[in-house]
Amino acid sequence: MNSIIKASSSEIANGILKKTFSSEEVVREYIAQADEYEPYIGAFITRTTEQALEEARKADSLLASGKSLGPLHGVPFGIKDIFWEKNSVTTSGSALDAAFVPKEDATSVRLIKQSGGVVLGKTNTVELAFDPTGRNATYGMPNNPWKIDRMPGGSSSGTGAGIAAGFFPMGLGSDTGGSIRIPSSLCGISGIKPTFGLISRYGITPLSHSLDTAGPMARTVEDLAICLNVLAQHDPKDPFSKPHTNVDYTSSLNDGVKGFKIGVPKEYVWDPIDAETASFVSAAIKILEDLGAEIVEVSIPELDWTPLIAVTITTAEAAMAHRNRVIEHGSEMDQSVRRRFESGMFISATTYAHAQRARLKYASALAKIYEKVDILAMPTVATPAPIQQTEVLTLGNSNIAVRDAFLRLTRIFNLSRTPAISIPCGFSAEGLPIGLMLGSAAFEDSKALQAGQAYQNVTTWHQQMPKIKQAQ
Repeated sequence: MNSIIKASSSEIANGILKKTFSSEEVVREYIAQADEYEPYIGAFITRTTEQALEEARKADSLLASGKSLGPLHGVPFGIKDIFWEKNSVTTSGSALDAAFVPKEDATSVRLIKQSGGVVLGKTNTVELAFDPTGRNATYGMPNNPWKIDRMPGGSSSGTGAGIAAGFFPMGLGSDTGGSIRIPSSLCGISGIKPTFGLISRYGITPLSHSLDTAGPMARTVEDLAICLNVLAQHDPKDPFSKPHTNVDYTSSLNDGVKGFKIGVPKEYVWDPIDAETASFVSAAIKILEDLGAEIVEVSIPELDWTPLIAVTITTAEAAMAHRNRVIEHGSEMDQSVRRRFESGMFISATTYAHAQRARLKYASALAKIYEKVDILAMPTVATPAPIQQTEVLTLGNSNIAVRDAFLRLTRIFNLSRTPAISIPCGFSAEGLPIGLMLGSAAFEDSKALQAGQAYQNVTTWHQQMPKIKQAQ
């Protein structure tokens, strides 16, 4: 059973289905792993151990009677604590919501459960999901399992750290400017920000209504595809949910990248950047070329607009979503997060409208690039995980704030509202994970997954697990 902790979700699901082991046995293994190492990591805000064991026993009972709920039957999950879960505290990483108990599940949580997923707990997150580092003044920053003095990335910090540490094989995160892909990169796991509107956001604490997305995080690209099959459903409860035909995201997974054109931007992406990150990502792109893809240098000068558009839209919409909370209870919030919300209150309607117009031009420019290439490839984050107290990084000849370094590249695909995955592609000399980001055109999530699977079929970076005891 010790190998269970290293297994993918699909391997676990197949083992349960074939009755090689039971869901209860699997869940107990993950509970034991968290019991031992959670004091060093801090991935959870709330653990639901007894509830998980009860659900696992129900899953086993159903299977014994010949009924399987779906591809996630009996598989443990972690849920970012901005997703509602019925009768379970949902804090959104804030002391203000420490007693909030939803009366229903978020749509995505409901779909996971209906497909057989077993929730092990609610995972740590930055307060109201408004920071990419993982810092949380109330619940603490989770430690990166690869080196516990390093940042895990955020805001889906607990999900990323929990998967890397072996507390659960798959989880849910949200991504407004990179909050799935940043912790995926820094913690050495796989994660996808799907096409905007592909997955319902009903029952998820909002931040920026025109950029928020939800998606899965896991060990492997295959697991992401399986989970996407479960989650990608139109939801009338979410006004931004897109009607779309059903797609099997696993059907083309192993078709390879032969004949794909992979675009590598020549502007913006490669400066400032950590030298080891640039080297490993370039090597990963070369592997895709060796697998039959054509690598094409592309020019996207609009990428220089990324920070200004993203900051304007995100902070203005965040201020709108949480204005009353900030005004009435600001003193009870993380003060750095509070200041970020307050800055959005000073953005004029005209400035916001200009930013939205610029975002449309930006998205149009990327759409034209996707007429020429199938995939855009680049680093996920410009650096491996920094020490937790770091505020400014020196990358090449540039000094850059940690937040800006984390968000610099991931925001590209939020502004274009197109899918992007992050997968492990190497380790720094200090043993810290490095992520490769692969993006594709809107509603062509399967292409990004296909390229990621091709890479994982010939590499083993995604199979590595940290030795947490050595990191203490």
